[in-house]
Amino acid sequence: MNSIFLRIYGGMLLVLVTVSLVSLLSIQLINGVRAGDYRERIASGTFRMMADNLQPMDTSERQRVLSLWERLMGVPLHIENIESLRLDSSSRTKLIRGRVLVEPAEPDEIRVLALVDMADEAVLMADIQRISEQLGRATLFLIADELVRRPEADMPARLQELRREKGFGYPLQLTRRHESDLDPDQIRRLDESDTVMTLGPDGDSVMLYLKIPDTQWILHLGPLYQMRPYPPELLIIMGLLALTLIGLLIYLLVRQLEQRLMTLESTAVRISGGNLDARVDIHSQDSVGRLARAFNEMAGHVQRLMRIQRETIGAVSHELRTPVARLRFGLEMLDAAETAVDRKRFSEGMDGDLNELDRLVDEILTYARLEQGAPAITMKGTNIPRMVEHVIAELAPLDASIELEHVDNTWGLGRHVDAEPRYIQRAITNLTGNAMRHAVRKVRLTTQVQHGMCRISIEDDGPGIPEAYREKVFTPFMRMDLSRTRSSGGYGLGLSIVRRVMFWHGGRARAEASQTLGGACFVIEWPLRRR
Repeated sequence: MNSIFLRIYGGMLLVLVTVSLVSLLSIQLINGVRAGDYRERIASGTFRMMADNLQPMDTSERQRVLSLWERLMGVPLHIENIESLRLDSSSRTKLIRGRVLVEPAEPDEIRVLALVDMADEAVLMADIQRISEQLGRATLFLIADELVRRPEADMPARLQELRREKGFGYPLQLTRRHESDLDPDQIRRLDESDTVMTLGPDGDSVMLYLKIPDTQWILHLGPLYQMRPYPPELLIIMGLLALTLIGLLIYLLVRQLEQRLMTLESTAVRISGGNLDARVDIHSQDSVGRLARAFNEMAGHVQRLMRIQRETIGAVSHELRTPVARLRFGLEMLDAAETAVDRKRFSEGMDGDLNELDRLVDEILTYARLEQGAPAITMKGTNIPRMVEHVIAELAPLDASIELEHVDNTWGLGRHVDAEPRYIQRAITNLTGNAMRHAVRKVRLTTQVQHGMCRISIEDDGPGIPEAYREKVFTPFMRMDLSRTRSSGGYGLGLSIVRRVMFWHGGRARAEASQTLGGACFVIEWPLRRR
């Protein structure tokens, strides 16, 4: 699939189908758990009360009471030995702790178990096909039988105690006869010791009523809600509807994204075809806009590298012609030399030309390494004033007529500057050598620290640099006098290397006029600490 929309939509469809299948299984499990919890809440209080009432009785009394309850509830009741039930350890533990167990038995039937007496391991057992009105009526009679043993005023408090102690899972309350919202016919039936069943206020539940004999209290049981399983069909319908809406939204969003990416693709094709000026129009700040901006920056960098490559090839070929021509001339003269002195002179000249070629190649490689991409720069704490003194000690013997002076204004702050020592020393050496070639008598190097920056100024008392050329001198292979002879000094790469070194240090290099010596002043500066 080549369409982004189809890929995203297909992936979401697969996820939705997987989630739907998992949800169907989960719904079945959840419905099973809810059904068990529902049955336990409905049956727990009634059977706990029945078991507690049976506990102090002997066997004959238990059988008599069970027969009465069976007629009242319409459910067969038995007393079984706990060992004969073959319960697992978890169910047995729950039963011993007083919990009422409600477990599936035969199809469409549940078994209710409640511990009567641990001493003789007696368990009350009932197999119920469905929870009917008879169970509710039986619960009302059991509660009423318990309440009539108390004074009428204490009945509400006793009812709430029973609910907490026996674990009834539905509301129980007492209402005065004259305060009830029942109609006269229902009141009459209650006065005749009958039970009344009505729909709850929401119409989705039932309520049972029984009048406590010889009192004005009416016992309310409910509302009792029917347990409604979550229908799988509803999940399927909602899933299809969600898939449709999501697909529509994705299509509207992805269509615009796909069009923008196609524009980016067409621009890349134009650049690969040779049109290096092609760029992507940027209209947003989102991820695609950032991608387009990065793409434009990459295209600009590639275009600049191609231009630099063409300029470098042209300049290098021009620079190589002079020493190669001298070498060829030296070879011809060496063949024609008649004396050992002439042969030695020509050999020394050729050796000098080879050294010049070697230095030129080294300059070109250094510049290319700094220009093409991020070089291997390892920042470390560097003593800049000491490095300047070291450069002066190396260069001073090369021209005794030039005085090299170092002024340290760092006040000790320049002893631990984050820098790459090899490249920084190369930059200082290039600038100092350049100043010595143009100076008359003096070159001054000043080190200082200001506003979190380390700054080195190299001044000379030479002719200086015209303002129009102060930026151009950093261009590769640029010379102000346009001469290419050895006497002019350098190859036009030294200042370019200095600027690239400063770039990779997060600093800058610039040329200006010297205020003290009258010649040129080159300034390099970079942060004391690398972020």
